[in-house]
Amino acid sequence: MKVLFTDYDMLDVSLERTLFREAGIQLIEAQCKTEDEVIAASEGCSALLVQYAPVGAKVFAARPGIGLASRIGAGYDTIDAKAAQAAGVWVANSPDYGVGEVSSHAFAMMLASIRNIVRWNTDVKAGTWHYTSAGKVPRLTDMTVGVLGLGRIGKRFAHIARNTFKRVIAHDPNLIEGDFPAYVERVSLEQLFEQADAISIHCLLNDDTRGLVGADLLRRMKPGSYLVNTARGGIIDLDGLTTVVGEGRLAGVGLDVLPTEPVPTGHPLLADPRVIFSPHSAFYSVASEVELRTKAARNIVQWMNTGRPGYPVTQGTRQPPK
Repeated sequence: MKVLFTDYDMLDVSLERTLFREAGIQLIEAQCKTEDEVIAASEGCSALLVQYAPVGAKVFAARPGIGLASRIGAGYDTIDAKAAQAAGVWVANSPDYGVGEVSSHAFAMMLASIRNIVRWNTDVKAGTWHYTSAGKVPRLTDMTVGVLGLGRIGKRFAHIARNTFKRVIAHDPNLIEGDFPAYVERVSLEQLFEQADAISIHCLLNDDTRGLVGADLLRRMKPGSYLVNTARGGIIDLDGLTTVVGEGRLAGVGLDVLPTEPVPTGHPLLADPRVIFSPHSAFYSVASEVELRTKAARNIVQWMNTGRPGYPVTQGTRQPPK
């Protein structure tokens, strides 16, 4: 039994090596950037452990022996789930590993942006010591916070925010009315951007949400409002965001994820003091990283043993090797 680790940015993958060795599974390690590279590296493999490498119909057609692609993450947009299902390939993920980390990181970015923490820090280190140096600061209890996407993380963010902000509103077309917490007001997408003073994005990246937050939606936001994204970079049209930030509409932006990572050198948002970044790290704590990677690897071990992963996204028909 062989598994391809398509790519990874961890400094040490001994965790995966140990889990698979103990299960009697051979682990092949690669750093694939394209589907062709995945195909070349996966000869004889029955499953893929995927971080960022693209995996789609081309891979599934070229490698009929591959029955499972397990994503290291809650999102699985690097794997074409529709193509996998059509080919009978299981897709699995780690949906519940870092709810507390991502929601608290988003909340921290939002507070840092509203309270001007980063700009004050820069001013102090440059020799300026005055409470007005970073600009005006609104009162949180006068503000409405909006949540785009009310899944596990969005709900946790709303729960944290409800005692800090005046009002919590949210938009999620995939939830029925009864799935909205009592302290969250359901609004349309347009109302979310028109009414919120600060918005945190927590939806999945798919065909419906790719590029969803562009210039048109952002221009609906109140002057002096705030935006945070710890979900997927592709949800925001970065060109549209850059334009609207340049127009001066937004008072602050927090970005943990980008359509292309890392952010390109010389990008205008890097020089804007209203924009703060973190390096796709919202998920991270020592414990959450171990949980994430363990669950993704054990999806494969469980599928090899039983024909079904622990956290299936799509149900496949391809079977593990006997």
